Amino acid sequence: MPVRLIDLSMEVYQGMMTYPNVVKPVIVEMESHRDMARSIGVDQYGIEEITNHCMIVTGDHVGTHIDSWGHVNPTAPRAEAIPIELCYGDGVVLDLTHKQAGDEIMPADLEEAEARLGGYRIKPRDIVLLRTDAAKQRFDKSYLTNHPGMTKEAVHALLDRGVMVMGIDAIGFDPPVAKMFERKKFWEAHRVMREREYYHLENLCNLHEIPPPYHSFTVSVLPVKWRGASAAPVRAVAIV
Repeated sequence: MPVRLIDLSMEVYQGMMTYPNVVKPVIVEMESHRDMARSIGVDQYGIEEITNHCMIVTGDHVGTHIDSWGHVNPTAPRAEAIPIELCYGDGVVLDLTHKQAGDEIMPADLEEAEARLGGYRIKPRDIVLLRTDAAKQRFDKSYLTNHPGMTKEAVHALLDRGVMVMGIDAIGFDPPVAKMFERKKFWEAHRVMREREYYHLENLCNLHEIPPPYHSFTVSVLPVKWRGASAAPVRAVAIV
């Protein structure tokens, strides 16, 4: 059968939506094709265009990325030590599209979504993708607030099943910031990293394109090897 690749990664561009207090990326062409020809000196030989190059300034939590263990746990390794063997493997999509903006995702929600997989049971080292469809709003300011988020109990439930990498198609893994302040529950899903090793992805997209049965596919979320960073960008792909 032919292999189908489904891009689960956001495009990174100036002006894109980023998490509160995260600086937006800057992508600037430093030399055009013509500029490069002139600066190298080949224009005098009739070659008027060669290559261009750009400068990119970005944070480590922009676009589709994976948080390192050290993002929340100061004593844990940073992005360069994210185990790549955990970032390529069998994928599972849990449909949580019924959850509303600001809702908490509880263990029972995960169990109900798993029950709809036609008998498939999540196994150790599966890469679990949480589909909320929040990413469909990623070009609008509503993307900053209109998403559910994981609870610490839900994270522990997946870790207890042997899952080490999980991800969500929303701007944050926890509920929106305003809801966390309202409940006085602050980044509890993130803070599980202070107790246990695990890795999560944020700003996934196109999970709705992964076809049934929602588990017979491979996921690649290999991170850029940024030394000392608290997260790293990934080119997330579902291989069906």
